[in-house]
Amino acid sequence: MTKKMNLQETICLVDHEKHNFEDGVSLRDLDSQLRQLIQHDFPKATGNDFICSTHLVHYRLLEMDQIFDKDQVQSRKLGERMTRLMQRDDYQIVDIHQQLEASLTVGQKVADAVARFGGSWPFIISFISIMIVWIIINVCHLFGFNFDPYPFILLNLFLSMIAAIQAPLIMMSQNRAAEYDRLQARNDFKVNSKSEEEIRVLHAKVDHLIQQDSINLLSIQKSQTQMLGEIQRQLNALKHKPLR
Repeated sequence: MTKKMNLQETICLVDHEKHNFEDGVSLRDLDSQLRQLIQHDFPKATGNDFICSTHLVHYRLLEMDQIFDKDQVQSRKLGERMTRLMQRDDYQIVDIHQQLEASLTVGQKVADAVARFGGSWPFIISFISIMIVWIIINVCHLFGFNFDPYPFILLNLFLSMIAAIQAPLIMMSQNRAAEYDRLQARNDFKVNSKSEEEIRVLHAKVDHLIQQDSINLLSIQKSQTQMLGEIQRQLNALKHKPLR
């Protein structure tokens, strides 16, 4: 009976005392991370060495602490990166329309007004109406006026003068519209660049939560389950242990 009991006992790697086989595990039965923690304190340990449940709980708790510390460091780095990004002063919200309106000169305002009126239906209708009245007066000699007989040379002169003046004013307005588009595009580029960088950091945080934290939580749950199993085995062993 004494020989059988000796066969069921082994020496713990940590305290070098005899323990029952059911009161621990061999190193080869542990996961790699936990085994590395034990071998860090005992470099000569091999997979055949035995560790009792009491000291195994200590190393399991140490493994959980390392997982927590690693997650905290990674989360802190991502948080600091996001904080630096939000505190950067290289971009300010700019109202391009308000900025351009504040810098308009009198000539630019006149050019915009001419361009708006020249590209509207009221201008077309009024211009055609004036031409028709002009022609009727000079052809029918209404009110005794005949200041521009056919082929209406004076009318053609006025039309040429209007076109000559209106064209550069419209071009001035178009140039200012092009400048507005360039400023708007530059502002949109800055907004998109900052938004893209923020989204990239947020993606990194979400990826860390999904890919790393979920795995670590499963590892911790697994360790907790194993610790509970070891405690249950110890309780069962105490129940079946004969009283002296």
